[in-house]
Amino acid sequence: MSTGFFDSVPAIPHDAGSDAPIAFRHYDPDEIVLGKRMEDHLRFAVAYWHSFAWEGGDPFGGQTFIRPWHPQDDMGRAKLKADVAFEMFERLGVPFFCWHDADLRPEQGDFAGNLATLEEITDYIGEKMEASRTRLLWGTANMFSHRRWMAGASTNPDPEVFAFAAATVKSCMDATHKLGGENYVLWGGREGYETLLNTDLGQELDHMGRFLSMVVEYKHKIGFKGAILVEPKPQEPSKHQYDFDVATCIGFLRKYGLEDEVKLNIEQGHAILAGHSFEHELALAAAEGMLGSIDMNRNDYQSGWDTDQFPNNVPEVALAYYHVLKAGGFTTGGTNFDAKLRRQSLDPEDLLAAHVGGMDVCARGLKAAAAMIEDGGLEAALEDRYAGWRSPEAQAMLGSDLASIAAKVLEQGINPAPRSGRQEILENYVNRFV
Repeated sequence: MSTGFFDSVPAIPHDAGSDAPIAFRHYDPDEIVLGKRMEDHLRFAVAYWHSFAWEGGDPFGGQTFIRPWHPQDDMGRAKLKADVAFEMFERLGVPFFCWHDADLRPEQGDFAGNLATLEEITDYIGEKMEASRTRLLWGTANMFSHRRWMAGASTNPDPEVFAFAAATVKSCMDATHKLGGENYVLWGGREGYETLLNTDLGQELDHMGRFLSMVVEYKHKIGFKGAILVEPKPQEPSKHQYDFDVATCIGFLRKYGLEDEVKLNIEQGHAILAGHSFEHELALAAAEGMLGSIDMNRNDYQSGWDTDQFPNNVPEVALAYYHVLKAGGFTTGGTNFDAKLRRQSLDPEDLLAAHVGGMDVCARGLKAAAAMIEDGGLEAALEDRYAGWRSPEAQAMLGSDLASIAAKVLEQGINPAPRSGRQEILENYVNRFV
């Protein structure tokens, strides 16, 4: 039986020429791109937290959304929220969704209560999944909102908070495993510091490394076949977070011997906050074999914080998917819309329109990326730029030493002339496809 939440919104057409206010004009799940269905390339997921749990607040103002499941403080409303969520998944035709435990169940104030309500709501969601085509891309634990986490979870100076965090993650991994999730994500929203005056960096990093090792150990113990993912973010809410960016996370994983067990879930908005582009973070993760999944959103470039808006910039999205495709595409990962409505976008129609628009932008970006790969222009330019390194002499130099190389430079009178990087030509090339 319908909840009625979306009853005022017509069915969403798939029609490139449609003049309907909400329509898929570019996303066709069955369109073949580089030999694979578009749906199987993009693997879209809806973020439960922003779409259903978020109430419209920001750092300067409180709730603006009034939903039938507000206040989110009992299991009856938690189940209504799940009913509405699955109605939206069906309308959109998305193959996946994602959640934090706190999105699904009301906070009970203690672990036993949280565990009981999490088990109850995930049993309920499991029943809904049996009648739905939508699967779970990943689950995670919210260990940043409640006041118990104000000084971190695995990095907290209080060992009892560490213990509560370990129990919470175990419960969320169990729930993810029960629901057939394809990944489990850890985002350390408060795994960092506000001031070095009261922070032992070395101890906190060691505790975080041990905690993540426990997660990997438990994955194997329960037979979870999905990937463990860590999500980089530089700051906000912490002044400095230990998972600052892709490079920092890779260094951390290698330090604690986890580089073969953990990959990365990379978000566009977090990349921007770290001073990078999204494609930079994706390219680096791919180069190191650690690209797992992505959170697709955008920031407002006039704001200095994480605004989590739906994507609307096709050239940016095209370059992102170019690196995803070059890396071989997603395996267990996908495209999660870690994106939220604007505080003034109050209606059910807005929630559907945001996702449809984001899915269309990603579809256009994917097709542009695929066209660039098929054309081969960027790869040819790279091949030409690094051609000198294919010679036996250049390769031998990498196994040589400074003194020998210096002697060769003197003997042969090597005096290289700079070559153009052709940046503007390559930018013009990209613009042909987007």
